[in-house]
Amino acid sequence: MSAKQYRDNETVDFAIVGSGAAGGVIARELSQAGFSVVVFERGPRHTAASFKHDELANFFLDGLTNSARTTPQSFRNDPAVEAQPVESGLLPAWYAQTVGGSTTHFTANFWRFHEIDFQERSVLGHIAGTTFADWPISYAELEPYYTKVEWEIGVSGLAGACPNDPPRSKPYPMPPLPVKSSGVLFERGARKLGLHPFPAPMAIASVPFRGRPACIHCGFCIGFGCEAMAKSSTLYTVIPEAEATGRCEVRPLSYVFRVPTDDKGRVTGVHYFDAQRRERFQKARAVVLSANGAETTRLLLASESARFPHGLANSSGLVGKNLMFNTYAQVEAEFEHELNEYKSVQVTRISHDFYDSDPKRGHYGGGGIDARIGAAPMVWALDRPPGEPRWGRGFKQQLRAFPRTALSTQHATSLPLESNSVSLDPKLKDAWGQPCIRVTYRDHPDDLANVRFLQARGEEILQAAGALRTWRYPVTESINSPHLLGTCRMGNDPGAAVVDRWHRAHDVRNLFICDGSSFVTSGRGQPTMTIQALAFRAGEHIGRFARANDI
Repeated sequence: MSAKQYRDNETVDFAIVGSGAAGGVIARELSQAGFSVVVFERGPRHTAASFKHDELANFFLDGLTNSARTTPQSFRNDPAVEAQPVESGLLPAWYAQTVGGSTTHFTANFWRFHEIDFQERSVLGHIAGTTFADWPISYAELEPYYTKVEWEIGVSGLAGACPNDPPRSKPYPMPPLPVKSSGVLFERGARKLGLHPFPAPMAIASVPFRGRPACIHCGFCIGFGCEAMAKSSTLYTVIPEAEATGRCEVRPLSYVFRVPTDDKGRVTGVHYFDAQRRERFQKARAVVLSANGAETTRLLLASESARFPHGLANSSGLVGKNLMFNTYAQVEAEFEHELNEYKSVQVTRISHDFYDSDPKRGHYGGGGIDARIGAAPMVWALDRPPGEPRWGRGFKQQLRAFPRTALSTQHATSLPLESNSVSLDPKLKDAWGQPCIRVTYRDHPDDLANVRFLQARGEEILQAAGALRTWRYPVTESINSPHLLGTCRMGNDPGAAVVDRWHRAHDVRNLFICDGSSFVTSGRGQPTMTIQALAFRAGEHIGRFARANDI
């Protein structure tokens, strides 16, 4: 529990919705700048001691994530058809619900975007059927904030190891994590093919850093909280620093369901349900939404009024539109000797040789390729590729192969389509009686072609590394994702964007939106580093606006 406790009838300077990659950063920046801040988090607050290596709890019982039992969603791949409820299993918009957000359970891949990511539309031209556009900011403008993420959040890596890395002003603050068997094999195979593998930048401490210990190599990163505090989650980094100012309160188990406005069209605070499901209201001079690309959208659409009949800050009609998931594929390989990939971090080597889009491929898109362990053992056993035995002697033989297997994962682009969206389901309600999220999504054909191209390259690398056999997981239409990007895109034109280049809503001067929703393009599958760089930049400028009485 935070030491500082504000009363609902106190008017705080900022109410921040979401405590993850962006919300935690902005809370620290504003509280350290002297402002009073309340951070609302829908999920509970865990401690390092409360995190467990429990696959059943985390992967099957939604231990750290949103749950279909209380917050079902609906899905369709065509806006002309009725969405079908998804009331069990992985939800279409999948995200953490805990203090620290998805930084508690992510893999911790921390790539910067490249210069091309911000200006692809100008370089490549229009792509039919899409809303492909340039960002209103450049890589050069964001670079100091990428550096700030690396040095203040904590990223391990090796500057200059990748020949096509974008420019940087400082090296990484920590050396790369030790290479794993998969990394050695990936590097061997990639170099045989003339590629340029390099140590993976990871938001995990390779050495003691800013009061946190180094990684203990337990093997439970993706899907799990870090009991060693080595993972650079906002739970362990910026949130404690925000609370240390005495001006920031983190309020867990607090579900914000509406952002009201006054007769001048300014937001006045947030309506929320507390842990006992009592409706409460916190007054605030300004509101920052950092709840992720789905929840931020849901909240804006649910906050309609006479002044904003189509949802708060939605005069452009683009709130919820242009949803991007990032495409993704996998290739698995079995090797002669035990690799024991279930230990240590997920990824130690990657390749960005196919990062840029190349017209010679016949489609848009690019991405990164890595080598890693797949899921934790229980999930690995249950999620075998099509055609593999699921029972009996053949299945047992598969299980015996587990220590000798490695995975190559391909992380790729998604084009923005106005028809891909997050909206409110007209019928489905959650356990609090609020409208549920409806996801409409269909991959652009180029995205599927691109990720299949990358999957083939990943398989070639594993085969060149000496794999006894390889098998691909089928590339199919996306039906869910933890990457929820583009639904409140950034831009200079109020008619073509929801927020401006400073993350201020075009329609509401004291409302700011900073999370994956403000992305204009998807990048190459690892958005968290860029979300945090944007958040450091937004926090700096929001504080400047507030000091100038410009909110």
